[in-house]
Amino acid sequence: MTTDDRDPGLDALLDLHGQTLFVDEVGHWVKFIVKRAEVTPERPHGLRYSLTLHAPDGARLVGFDNAHPLKPSRVPGARKRRASDHRHRLMRVRPYDYKDAAALIEDFWKTVDEVLRERGSVP
Repeated sequence: MTTDDRDPGLDALLDLHGQTLFVDEVGHWVKFIVKRAEVTPERPHGLRYSLTLHAPDGARLVGFDNAHPLKPSRVPGARKRRASDHRHRLMRVRPYDYKDAAALIEDFWKTVDEVLRERGSVP
């Protein structure tokens, strides 16, 4: 990536690294791990990240990350998947189409708000 096409939201995303924030009075919390990484086919944006929402008891409710491969499909002949961007929402894991840092942050908070609403934590 040249300086002309540098992701403008990247600094904001990297600044979140290491932060843990409580997001409601019930005790739900979010945690951000964001580090630069070598650019690879699995991480074309050069980031290792994990953005997570946790219940008060610590159970992960939402996660956006690229730290591990998705489980391979159970379809016969399916190829083993390599590490890639994906999202966890409750017990489901789906691929995530990483566009840029700002979209990642926005998509994460949008999903956090949805889950908190479903749990009756926010109006």
